[in-house]
Amino acid sequence: MAKARLLRLWLAAGSVLTLLLIIAYWDSVGTAHFYLHTALSGPRAPGREQGRALAADVDAFLDKLLGPGRKQGGLPGRKAEWPLAPASAKPAPGKLEENVRGYDWSAHGATQGPGQGQLQAERRRVLRDFCANSSLAFPTKERAFDDIPNHELNHLIVDDRHGAIYCYVPKAACTNWKRVMIVLSESLLDRGAPYRDPLDIPREHVHNSSTHLTFNKFWRRYGKFSRHLMKVKLQKYTKFLFVRDPFVRLISAFRSKFELENDEFYRKFAVPMLRRYSNLTSPPGSVSEAFGAGLRVSFANFIQYLLDPRTEQPAPFNEHWRQVYRLCHPCQIDYDFVGKLETLDEDAAQLLRLLKVDGLLQFPPSYRNRTASSWEEDWFSGIPLAWRQQLYKLYEADFVLFGYPKPENLLRD
Repeated sequence: MAKARLLRLWLAAGSVLTLLLIIAYWDSVGTAHFYLHTALSGPRAPGREQGRALAADVDAFLDKLLGPGRKQGGLPGRKAEWPLAPASAKPAPGKLEENVRGYDWSAHGATQGPGQGQLQAERRRVLRDFCANSSLAFPTKERAFDDIPNHELNHLIVDDRHGAIYCYVPKAACTNWKRVMIVLSESLLDRGAPYRDPLDIPREHVHNSSTHLTFNKFWRRYGKFSRHLMKVKLQKYTKFLFVRDPFVRLISAFRSKFELENDEFYRKFAVPMLRRYSNLTSPPGSVSEAFGAGLRVSFANFIQYLLDPRTEQPAPFNEHWRQVYRLCHPCQIDYDFVGKLETLDEDAAQLLRLLKVDGLLQFPPSYRNRTASSWEEDWFSGIPLAWRQQLYKLYEADFVLFGYPKPENLLRD
């Protein structure tokens, strides 16, 4: 018995030592052999075949040390979090939701325009400068990456095959960027083979959290080493996000979630709004009944909801209207690429080139959203000035950090 106990202790100590060696490897040797950055962030970017040959992912290295059987549970005793998910048969193009929501399927020029590199450098400079500027204050700005709760890292999607991390922002082309990440990471199967065309991926799979490897899943896979491995990947991978004018993003969120029949959003958000701001004690039980009776949440109701101090008492803002600084932590994560929906075609083409994947796929045809910046005055014309000013303060950090001009015309009489 004593010998068996000593053997188990020796094996446990060996496992801990192995993991410590892994960490040391990734901190020192890994930097010299792990060229997965773009030209924006320092080290050279490899070709696709070179990147694959390097077997750079942490999991590949763990396999070499601990054996392929480790894949059954990540670290010993842990359950794997993201198996390749089988998908249903590819839908007919006519059934794609985008076909009825205004997507423009014509070709758009996506060549790199003059000054694209300088434009990215300026966006990143603005972001860094304001993160360091004490004149701009907002909640969570000063906290360290280690202080971000694990559940707040669920928007950071990782592609280990190409060394990319994407923080998705709803209402800023995130559906198609998620499709691109699925193709790159090969995280979803269609009849036993990974998807090759982003547009082939059904929408219901795109937004299924089990489809993507996100930072919040690291804890169950890597345990106490998870935060360190996140930092290694943040240091070595290309990190990007796409943003949008904050007020236009709110208008788009309102249109898609409350002007269309969406039963989930009706029950969870519209019913409380109708009760609280429209004095309806018993709103209809379903969105179809409500729409049939002419009962809809107004844009003014939505703004009231955002400004109401009671709104976030039970839970944070829904991701469709949560501030970008709360979704993507731009003062804790040094993003290599800041794309904008307003320049989506050019930015997408540039990013795919920088990731060296422009030969693998094209960014799907962009959504020609009718929620243009010029519509802001119309949408906000019925909103009291005091509300508009409060709303700006609520989203001011997103305006400033990402270089969007203050909407002065909406904030004065």
